[in-house]
Amino acid sequence: MKYLGFFPALSPAEVHDRVAQARKAQKIWAESSFKQRRQFLRILLKYIIEHQELICEVSSRDTGKTMVDASLGEIMTTCEKITWLLSEGEKWLKPEYRCSGRAMFYKKSRVEFHPLGVIGAIVSWNYPFHNIFNPMLAAVFSGNSIVIKVSENASWSGLFYFRIIQAALAAVGAPENLVDVITGFAETGEALVSSVDKIIFVGSPGVGKMIMRNASDTLIPVTLELGGKDPFIVCEDADVSHVAQIAVRAVLQSSGQNCAGAERFYVHRDIYSSFVSEVTKIVKSVSVGPPLAGRYDMGAICLQEHSDKLQILVNDALEKGAEIVVRGSFGHLGEGAVDQFYPPTVLVNVDHTMKLMQEETFGPIMPIMKFSTDEEAVKLANDSRYGLGCAVFSGSQRRAREIASQIHCGVAAVNDFASNYMCQSLPFGGVKHSGFGRFAGVEGLRACCLVKSVVEDRLWPYIKTKIPKPIQYPVGENSFEFQQSLVEALYGLNIRDKLRAGVNVLKIMSEQNSSNSKSRNE
Repeated sequence: MKYLGFFPALSPAEVHDRVAQARKAQKIWAESSFKQRRQFLRILLKYIIEHQELICEVSSRDTGKTMVDASLGEIMTTCEKITWLLSEGEKWLKPEYRCSGRAMFYKKSRVEFHPLGVIGAIVSWNYPFHNIFNPMLAAVFSGNSIVIKVSENASWSGLFYFRIIQAALAAVGAPENLVDVITGFAETGEALVSSVDKIIFVGSPGVGKMIMRNASDTLIPVTLELGGKDPFIVCEDADVSHVAQIAVRAVLQSSGQNCAGAERFYVHRDIYSSFVSEVTKIVKSVSVGPPLAGRYDMGAICLQEHSDKLQILVNDALEKGAEIVVRGSFGHLGEGAVDQFYPPTVLVNVDHTMKLMQEETFGPIMPIMKFSTDEEAVKLANDSRYGLGCAVFSGSQRRAREIASQIHCGVAAVNDFASNYMCQSLPFGGVKHSGFGRFAGVEGLRACCLVKSVVEDRLWPYIKTKIPKPIQYPVGENSFEFQQSLVEALYGLNIRDKLRAGVNVLKIMSEQNSSNSKSRNE
């Protein structure tokens, strides 16, 4: 609850002006070499590695997460993305040749990837460093400019991180305004959507729907990452003590304020009691307190009013028969900051009638439910309007993989949790109310591009496309017969039919040529 600074809420006119400046810069940057773009990434990577503590401290001050959680969720994922772009990015943005099609044997084809222009990103507060760097890196490396509206709940850290980006761009001679960070509320975001060539949004389903409606006015592409209600499935043949540690990390990292965090725990009835006992011992030892004090396991809740929402979800579950088995303990909290903290909480006897199992929690609450068969686990996991990720644990890799394959989501971890996001060569995103489109990987990089297919003559100017006589305007009487034979000659299922059709093609062309020659002589 300390005062960090003052930042303006930009008006629509100010947003449009900032986007216009970014558009001018993008036209210059689109001509930059990959060498210059790689140098920009190397400068950023060097700075991040040398200033990890500062970056994590800024994140902690703005969001309340611990330094360790900031490092895991912000530093490592961003460094992984930069490293992948340095090693693989150029390859996936170079023209890709696809010479195919029997009718095109004298042509060569390729797919080109051109910058879209100005990318707009509206990002959430829970990972203020990575949520800025993630879309910025893909946009700038693919030749675009980008304007990022940071959350009104993380404006201070957003503008601090922006200065890092500005310094790195200046070092490689990039044009001014290539990257911009803007602050404000709903009207600021609406103005951004109406001004750019693509919008990336990280936030809630309700706001995501509003952004889609606004984007329909200009018909720009949209990528939505709208959170989740990820299931965490533990089969009876899993190593309980091993999985329990992962489960607690999955629900408590960043105080549970993690879109890919585990929010629904399904444990086989044969190991249910032992699993609950293991996680209870761990959570009982977790202490909660000010993140920069350096002696607490879990930090604060970013939004002051969110603690009330978490308690409402817990109360609803308790009224419907759930039971709290353990809560973590608080350390010394400063006066006036109590509402910023919520104790890690484990509940049992939960079911899907409870809001806690249906609504996104975004907090340090672990509801644990029994299942009897793999089919039941899959059914429970899919009983959600969200579909971002899942984690499945079993002593049999094959069994875990089979269960994960049946869960309707965009990201699956087999005998692991959230390691997908640490592999930035993989696309990240969900289905259903978790949104659509993908960040990261080839898919995320090319999503920042205009994808253009190009065909040209392979042996130009020696062999050129020429319309056959029978189908030149005005078409001849036998034009359709010619076309039928041509299709069969190219695509027929057996050699005999192809040869017969080919002979007919040559015959018709010969007759056409003879007829034209006779007409000219007359």
